[in-house]
Amino acid sequence: MTRERLSVVVTRRLPEAVETRLSELFDVRLRDDDTPMTRDELVAAVKEADVLVPTVTDTIDGGLLGQAGENLRLIANYGAGVDNIDVATARQRGILVSNTPGVLTDDTADMAMALILAVTRRIPEGLGVMQQGDWTGWAPTALLGGRIGGRRLGILGMGRIGQAVARRASAFGMQVHYHNRRRLRPEIEQELEATYWESLDQMVARMDVISVNCPSTPSSFHLMNARRLKLMKPSAVIVNTSRGEVVDENALTRLIRSGDIAGAGLDVYEHGTSVNPRLRQLPNVVLLPHMGSATLEGRIEMGEKVIINIKTFEDGHRPPDQVVPSML
Repeated sequence: MTRERLSVVVTRRLPEAVETRLSELFDVRLRDDDTPMTRDELVAAVKEADVLVPTVTDTIDGGLLGQAGENLRLIANYGAGVDNIDVATARQRGILVSNTPGVLTDDTADMAMALILAVTRRIPEGLGVMQQGDWTGWAPTALLGGRIGGRRLGILGMGRIGQAVARRASAFGMQVHYHNRRRLRPEIEQELEATYWESLDQMVARMDVISVNCPSTPSSFHLMNARRLKLMKPSAVIVNTSRGEVVDENALTRLIRSGDIAGAGLDVYEHGTSVNPRLRQLPNVVLLPHMGSATLEGRIEMGEKVIINIKTFEDGHRPPDQVVPSML
């Protein structure tokens, strides 16, 4: 006898509104706590489910997919990035993959601007003075930062988030420059008042702030490597709200420690939660725990996209946010 509802396994706790709606629509197994599934738990999940709902913390590789049951036909990723999933192998096995693009654009762009301000205006250092009770009053030369108005911002990756960062930066009076795999259409460049650089090296050498907003692909691994980081002006700072592996973290640490780069604001890290301990010791480095998408509104909208992708699949249609290898 066929099941009336799809069997859906969710690998992490989601906002209550999302879990409630999933339970109403599908035969769903939810996570009891907010810890990542172990490898054995993921194996059990792919053997059991018609639909798996993983997050960016779950590695859905070829080995795991090789143990999937015949019923698994959709991986509805709770997140825009799918570098945690072997999309090509999934496709070979007849398993569709979907994601949640677009909903986190504004939240992530807001965080990029927050990091730019935090680093250039030395906000964490000021916070530390207050928390330690060391403030003795205003002084003309205390904690002097830099004004961002008039500075050159170089955006690496001018997709949805990069363009949202550009709009915010323009409102702060920054000059917007960008490097992208494909140049934007003239009307978009004009709207953003953005200057295109075909050469990433030439752009990096002339910017006051670099914002990393490109996806993680084989070609973007260590795109900001030691040689390219060395091109930055000693007064320049870099922020990364995209993927940690785009920046050579060890090289960045060395160059900040030596004074060759003025500072950094990072929300993502090359080795996940294993942050270079020397980075923690630098007062001109702001470190956040992957908070770029951490708004209740954004996380609920992600869940709504997951639900739409699953329901569309259940109705026999292609999920609206299906991912194919050519997109990567």
